Amino acid sequence: MRTNDAQMLVLSALADGPLHGYAVNTAIERMTGARLGRGSLSGALARLHGKGLIAYLDGDGRRRPVRLTDDGRAALGRELGALADVTGRLFETVVPDRIAYQERLAATDQVRAYKQVLLDALDARPGHLVLDWGCGPGTDLDALARAVTARGRVLGIDHDPEMVRRAGALPHAHVLHADVHRLPLAADSADRVRTDRLLQHLADVPRALAEAHRVLRPGGRLVAAEPDWDTLAVDHPDLDIARAWSRHLADRIVRNPVIGRQLPRLAAQSGLDVRAVVPVTSVYREVRAADQVLGLHRNTERAVAGGYLTRSQADDFLDHLARGPFLASVTLHVVTAEKPRR
Repeated sequence: MRTNDAQMLVLSALADGPLHGYAVNTAIERMTGARLGRGSLSGALARLHGKGLIAYLDGDGRRRPVRLTDDGRAALGRELGALADVTGRLFETVVPDRIAYQERLAATDQVRAYKQVLLDALDARPGHLVLDWGCGPGTDLDALARAVTARGRVLGIDHDPEMVRRAGALPHAHVLHADVHRLPLAADSADRVRTDRLLQHLADVPRALAEAHRVLRPGGRLVAAEPDWDTLAVDHPDLDIARAWSRHLADRIVRNPVIGRQLPRLAAQSGLDVRAVVPVTSVYREVRAADQVLGLHRNTERAVAGGYLTRSQADDFLDHLARGPFLASVTLHVVTAEKPRR
């Protein structure tokens, strides 16, 4: 039995006590947002009765109540237990440590691919001063340092003291605890500014871009990699459920969910010349790998709390992801912009 089976829905509806047929369908509608067709409901009731999982109580016609038998309650418990077991083994249920999350994300094939696009676009050269905005635990400082060589300098910048502490412990790292909205750096002082998935979280993106314009030397370059969470697609047989899940993430989880598409316009408005926009689509075929990036279970629970999904829809969503062939994708844009030469 699966959580989207009519029989499973009937058993779930009867979990709190006996109901007649119409009330069973009303309970199912509350759980899933849709009623079973008359044939589906009557067929499910007949099959469950034949298996000894439900029993009819005294009553007339359609008003005759139905209850779970002991076998029926046990079958429901087994099914829910199996679902919980699968969910617990496949999906993270606890928010990961921020540093561990950043480090494991950087190790994935999808992230390595777009980071290379970002590094190539940055074109950092020996002798350059490169600012790594939102450097986190310093994941990319070494690659940038190799590009500028001993003649140049890489300065990691982060507002989180723990990230600064971790990055600053790396060999030869230079890290500054600062807010990219207002940097303690001189105007026209940096050759390159690099930022990777930072702008999606900022309170004031135009102000940060204005600050990039200020600190860059004429001819200096900003390269930013930012996702467009409206492009997030997760395959599920019920398109409404899949869309509701993705919409919740864009609406409630990310501060600037479509910054990937907005960034070229905002960069131009800040006075930078946009030279290139390269879309990079990450495709996930394995549910565990996607879960490490998307927090499938955690964000499903949040979608229920936010009213985007019913409890039954959420269970059905996770059940399908756990059991069926998996596919998810999201597009990130790598934007290259330069400060005009005087």
